[in-house]
Amino acid sequence: MDLRLSGRRAIITGGARGIGRAIALGLADEGCAVAICARTAAEVERTVEDLRARGATAHGSALDVTDAETLGTFVHAAAEELGGLDILIACAGGLAGGPRIDTLDAEDWRFTLELNVTHPAMAARAAKPWMVRAGGGVMLFIGSIAGIHPWTRGHYGAAKAAEIHLAASLARELGPHGIRVNALSPGSVTFPDSVWERRREADEVAFAEWMRSEFPLGRLGRAEEIADVAGFLVSDRASWITGANIVVDGGQNPPNMVTTQPLPGRWRE
Repeated sequence: MDLRLSGRRAIITGGARGIGRAIALGLADEGCAVAICARTAAEVERTVEDLRARGATAHGSALDVTDAETLGTFVHAAAEELGGLDILIACAGGLAGGPRIDTLDAEDWRFTLELNVTHPAMAARAAKPWMVRAGGGVMLFIGSIAGIHPWTRGHYGAAKAAEIHLAASLARELGPHGIRVNALSPGSVTFPDSVWERRREADEVAFAEWMRSEFPLGRLGRAEEIADVAGFLVSDRASWITGANIVVDGGQNPPNMVTTQPLPGRWRE
């Protein structure tokens, strides 16, 4: 299916690794000009080089998306470099602390909400005038099935639920400007150096049992599978989809999820 994305201009936060990187590469293959940001300069530079190697116009910046002023400056600068803006994908996400309520302090909650809720809101605020100027556009927030199922890391689930709600609310607000807004909620997705790969290495037997019990298809998702759905949602092929939360989880049954294993103090997707 031709997604008719050639010539579109896209910004992707968290676009240097994992799902964000897969989306950036996928959009480049569809003919989009792409600007990405992420925390690590080396990963940004590597991804920009890979995008350009595919023939795409590409730009990148290393920054912390929880710094609202810096994020807004990046969106405006990237849109100027791309000659406008048609697509915004807020992919950066993650958490601090956990997993139980008595192990979480106020800073853990604040960081997790800023990363998963405030960041897409501020990115959308900066992107709106560019999309209005272009006569419309598409915003996509990468949520999680943690936002629709009870979760042992409640602060992360609460943040993702808020992000999904934010997308639906902005769809109503921005629709009259010709701007569609959706959320895409992946299940557990693996990619090189993901938290799931580290958990597999830590206990292969327990990991295999978890996959058997939780995934009807017997495996985790791949970043490229999420990117394929994202590409469709930001294309005109999905022109009457807005305010939706599209779940891509392989039928995952999250109540059995192995969530007691430790995550880094601050984990970003």
